[in-house]
Amino acid sequence: MRARQREFERIRSVLREADAEEPLTAREILDVLEAHGEEFDSAHRVATILGRHAQSGEVEIVREQPYRYRVSDRTN
Repeated sequence: MRARQREFERIRSVLREADAEEPLTAREILDVLEAHGEEFDSAHRVATILGRHAQSGEVEIVREQPYRYRVSDRTN
């Protein structure tokens, strides 16, 4: 679980640093991550991480086609 939290924090910090306009698709988030030197396996992996954190309210999922994600700026 600790590794997943670190992955989420990497995503959150890069999006904050990039001042990315949200909501973004998992593919768009992956592109931002890669542009900032962060490596993730796929957009699916990003979506899985964000989906898990949506359960705690740290991520809002906009259920459009494709899904879009808005990451909370709060830290636990």
